[in-house]
Amino acid sequence: MSKAAPRSANPWTLAPASLVFIATILAYLPALGGGFIWNDSDYVTAPALRTVGGLLRIWTRVGATQQYYPLLHSAFWVQYQLWGDNAAGYHVVTVLLHGASAVLFALVLRRLFAGAGSLAGTEWLAALLFALHPVNVESVAWISEQKNTASTALYLASALAYLAFDEDRRPGSYALALALFACSLLCKTVTATLPAALLVAFWWRRGRIDWRRDVVPLVPWLALGAAAGLFSSWVERRYVGAQGADFDISAAARALVAGRAVWVYAAHLAWPFHLNFLYKRWTVDPSAGWQWLFPLGVVAVGAALWAVRRRSRGPLAAFLFFVGSLFPALGFVNLYGARYSWVWDHWQYMPDLGPIALAAAGLTAAWRAAPLARGIGIGLVAALGLFLGSLTWARCRMFHDDETLYRVTLSRNPASWLAHNNLGTFLSARPGREEEAVAHLAEAVRIEPSLATSHYNLASVLARIPGRSGEAIAEFEEALRLMPDYADAHSNLGIVLARTPGRLGDAVAHYEEALRIAPASAQTHNNLANALARMPGRMNDAIVQYEDAISIDPGFAVAHSNLGLALLAMPGRLEEAVGQLEDAVRLDPGHPEAHFNLANALRMVPLESDDAITQYGEAIRLKPDYAEAHANLGTLLAHAPGRLDDAVAEYEEALRLRPDAALIHMDLAIALMRIPGRAPDAQAHLEAALRIDPGMASARSLLEQLRASRP
Repeated sequence: MSKAAPRSANPWTLAPASLVFIATILAYLPALGGGFIWNDSDYVTAPALRTVGGLLRIWTRVGATQQYYPLLHSAFWVQYQLWGDNAAGYHVVTVLLHGASAVLFALVLRRLFAGAGSLAGTEWLAALLFALHPVNVESVAWISEQKNTASTALYLASALAYLAFDEDRRPGSYALALALFACSLLCKTVTATLPAALLVAFWWRRGRIDWRRDVVPLVPWLALGAAAGLFSSWVERRYVGAQGADFDISAAARALVAGRAVWVYAAHLAWPFHLNFLYKRWTVDPSAGWQWLFPLGVVAVGAALWAVRRRSRGPLAAFLFFVGSLFPALGFVNLYGARYSWVWDHWQYMPDLGPIALAAAGLTAAWRAAPLARGIGIGLVAALGLFLGSLTWARCRMFHDDETLYRVTLSRNPASWLAHNNLGTFLSARPGREEEAVAHLAEAVRIEPSLATSHYNLASVLARIPGRSGEAIAEFEEALRLMPDYADAHSNLGIVLARTPGRLGDAVAHYEEALRIAPASAQTHNNLANALARMPGRMNDAIVQYEDAISIDPGFAVAHSNLGLALLAMPGRLEEAVGQLEDAVRLDPGHPEAHFNLANALRMVPLESDDAITQYGEAIRLKPDYAEAHANLGTLLAHAPGRLDDAVAEYEEALRLRPDAALIHMDLAIALMRIPGRAPDAQAHLEAALRIDPGMASARSLLEQLRASRP
C-alpha cells in the first residue's frame, strides 16, 4: 500500500468534525440534566482532597483516591474548583471528551487510510458510529467514567502523534506521542494496550512487522504499559477490593469467562437493544462442555480470519484490536466490577473502535458499489445517525438518577442483588419510604444471602422502623456471622441493643468489639460512653470514652456536650462540665440541645443565672416547641426580680406543648400563688397535677395549704 502525505486541515475536515461534535452533543442532551449516581462520590473530589495539599496527596499517596489515576483525579479536582457539586459541569466535560475522542478517531483513521482511495470518507462515518452508538452511553452519562472518555481521548491523540512519527521519524513527534501515552495511563491503565494496537495497525498497512522500524521504538511503551498495568492490578486488589472468594477462580474458569465475554461484547455492539447497567453474572462451570463453545468459537473466528488474511487483512486486524483491547477486562486480571457482573458496557468503550472502523469501511464499500452511490450513502448515513442517536438519547435517561438507574436495571435483570441493594439504600434515605427500602434490601439478601453488607444494610433500615428492632438484631448478627470483624455492624448492633430492655451489657460488648477492630471511631467511643453512663458505677468509664472521642475528633460537638453532662453528675467537676458545654455550643451554635445543656449547668453556678436565661432563650429561638427549655426558663425567671409574669408565660407555653407534665403544672401554680388574685388559677393547676400524678405529695400539700388559706 503506497503512502501519501496526510491532508492538512481544511473545510472538508472542519465540516465533518463539527457535524460529529454537534451530533454528539444533541444525542447526549438528556445526560446533561442528570445527577450523580452510585459511586460518583469516589471520583468527584472528596472534601479532604479539595485543597492544594489535597491535590498533592492525589499524586503522592496511593489510596488517597479509590484508584491511582492521578491525572484523572487532578482533572476532577480542577472541575470541583469550577463548579463544585453541580453535576451538570462534569457531564458537559464528559460529553465534550467523547466528542473529541470521536474526532480524534477519525483523524487517526485518516492517517491510516492515507493512500487507500477506496476508504476515503470512511473515517467520518466511523467517528459518527462511535459518537452515537448507545453502548457508549454508560461511559458518557456516568460521571465516574470520565476516566474512559479522558483516557481514550489521550490514547487516540497519542496514536495520532505516533503515526506522524512513523512517517517523519522526528524525535519531537515521538516525545509528544510518548508523553500523551503516559498521560492516558495516568487516567486509566487499560490504554496500556496502545503499543500492541499500533503494531496491529502497522501490520494491516504494510502486511508485515519490521523489527527495527516498528517494534524497537515501541519497546519502552510496552515496558511502561506493562508496569502501569501491573501496578494498577495491585491497587485494584489492595485498595479497591478485587480479591476474595468472588475472584478465587481457576485458570480454566477465567478462560470460559473471557470466551463468553467476547461474544457478549460483540453482540452488544452489533445489536444495541436491551442494554443494561448490570448484567447477570453467569455461573462458570469448566465441567459443562457447552461453555467451552464460547472460547473455542473465538479461536475459530481468529483462525478463519487468519486464513483469509491474504485477501483482506482488515477483518483480522479489527478482531485482534477488539480482543486485545478487551484483554484487561476479560477476567484474566481481577477487576472489582467483576464481583457484580462479568461484563460492563464501559469496559468495551475503547475496544469497539476496531470493529466500528471495520463496519464503517464495509458500509462505505457497499454503497459505493451501488448505483447513485453518493445519494444512497448520504441518505444511509443520515438514517443510521438518526437511528443510533435516538437510541442513545433514550438510554441517557436511564442514568438520570439512582432510582431511575436501578429501577430500569431491575426491569431488565430482576435477579440483580446489587440493584436491589442500591435501590433499597437509596430509598432508605427518603423519609416515609423505609418499608419499600426493606422490600428491596430483603430481596437482595434472598438472592445473595452470603454477603454481610446486604444483611447490614437491611438491618440498618429495620432498626429505624418502630417495632422491627428484633429483626434488625437478627440481620446484624447474621452480618457478623458472615464477617466477624465488621466494625460498623458491631457498632450499629450496639445502638439497637442499647435501646432494647435488658440488653445494655450486650450493647457495651459490641461497642468494645467495634473499637477493637476500628479504634479510631469517635462516634463509637461516644456511643459506648452513652451506654456506660446508664450503668451503675460506670460514669468514670463513660468519661474516659467521651474524652477518647474528643481526642480523635476535637470538633465533635455532641461528645463535648455529653462529656459535660457526665461531669455534671460528678462531685466537684462543675467548672469542667461548663467548659465542655461551652465548647459544644461554640462548635455547633445551631444545636438547641447544646444551649439547653449549658443553661442547665450555668444554673448551678453562683451569679450565672442571667447567662443561663440567655442560653435557654437561644435554645427556644432555635427550637420554639422545646417544652423543657420553656419550663426551665420559667423557673429561672420566677426567681428573677420583676420577671414573675414572664415566668408564668413560659410555664403556660410549656404546658401548651406538654399538657400532661404534672411538675410544670405545680411549678406554674407556685408562681401564680405569688401573684395577687391568681389563687384560683393556682388551685386549678395543682388539681391538674394531681389528676396526672395522684401520688404527687408536694402538690397535694400545696393544694391543702392553698385551700386552708382561702376564706
